[in-house]
Amino acid sequence: MMHKKDRTIVRDLAKQYAEIAADPIQDERRELWRRLNSLEATRPLVLVRAGGGVWKETPAVQPTCETPPYRGYEALLRQKLYQDFIGDDHVSEPWIQVNAVRVTPPGPWGPPYTYIHPEEAGGAWQFDPALRELEDVDKLVAPKHVIDEDETAQQRARLEDAIGDILPICVSRAPLWDNNWHSDIITDLTRLRGLTQLMWDMVDNPEWLHSVIAWMSGHIQRVHAEAEEAGDWHLCDHQNQAVSYSRELPDPSPNGEAVTRNQLWTFCAAQEMETVSPAMHEEFLLNYQLPMLREFGLVAYGCCDNLTNKIDMLRKIPNLRRIAVTLAADIARCSEQIQTDYVMSWRPNPAQMICCGFDADLIRRVVREAMDAMRGRAVDITLKEIETVCGRPGDLREWVNVVRSVTS
Repeated sequence: MMHKKDRTIVRDLAKQYAEIAADPIQDERRELWRRLNSLEATRPLVLVRAGGGVWKETPAVQPTCETPPYRGYEALLRQKLYQDFIGDDHVSEPWIQVNAVRVTPPGPWGPPYTYIHPEEAGGAWQFDPALRELEDVDKLVAPKHVIDEDETAQQRARLEDAIGDILPICVSRAPLWDNNWHSDIITDLTRLRGLTQLMWDMVDNPEWLHSVIAWMSGHIQRVHAEAEEAGDWHLCDHQNQAVSYSRELPDPSPNGEAVTRNQLWTFCAAQEMETVSPAMHEEFLLNYQLPMLREFGLVAYGCCDNLTNKIDMLRKIPNLRRIAVTLAADIARCSEQIQTDYVMSWRPNPAQMICCGFDADLIRRVVREAMDAMRGRAVDITLKEIETVCGRPGDLREWVNVVRSVTS
């Protein structure tokens, strides 16, 4: 009986989302992103990347189902519905995407990632690195692209049984070491070695560090190639930390046809290298990211890292299209360097925008000053890293309205 009730809840939500995804406004937004990402003139696009900090304070997305896996399906669909309510330039795609079950060691590179947790809730944690000594590098395990086909098929069948007649189900079979935090090298290496020690290694153990990073880069490239040979890259695997439409590349799609990496967007960052000089950033990281990035069609670079002093360095990425301009960046200097060569993805400070209260006048002033500095550029405004909305999730919709009152 409970199973039937939960199934009804999920199907009703899927029908609501299918209606949203079929709205003609989605095509309008696709075309706006296509123009922006192809460096054509358009208004600044506005995107809210809602995550855990938003969802935990949003009653409308809390699941009511009591049986797995329906509870997970419900949460996903409620989040998609609320994203539409926010009213930004997000595109609601007419399919549901899930990941294949990848077979990996305890950690992506062998040893599990462990942390020293705080005594109080919400406190800061510390890395508990596995590579404490240089010799510990022998603990690392070369990754392989392996998918648990039986478990993947079972998970897909359960979801299709629930809503497959309402929305297509798209399974991403891209490798774990694809265009996310496992493929930028530095995120995983920091977890394995510890951030402070990694900084010292650039000075004290440079040859050792080069050998480790080269080894990781080589294996990521090999895994990417394995996935391509297996036909496991698809048009649902675009990643650019925004909306992945452009004139140059095929549109995102759930069709399941195999593609090559040069038909896809990829995303890369180097947050841990923010305070490292451009020369050392290039020597110890970018040179090892480049062989991976060149295989893809277009590249978005940067997440929360301040890249103000590294724009010239980034120009060495031949297929670069988007650069993050973060809350710590000098917007005017970035604009002067970037010109109209790349999309400027400006990430305003979420503390100013929404996390410490909602001040419409402050938002207008900050956005107006930024827009003046980026006048004539290809720009999106992405609000992300939203750790709290002060219990007022509806402010996200109002934030979009206030920003558009300036940018329009």
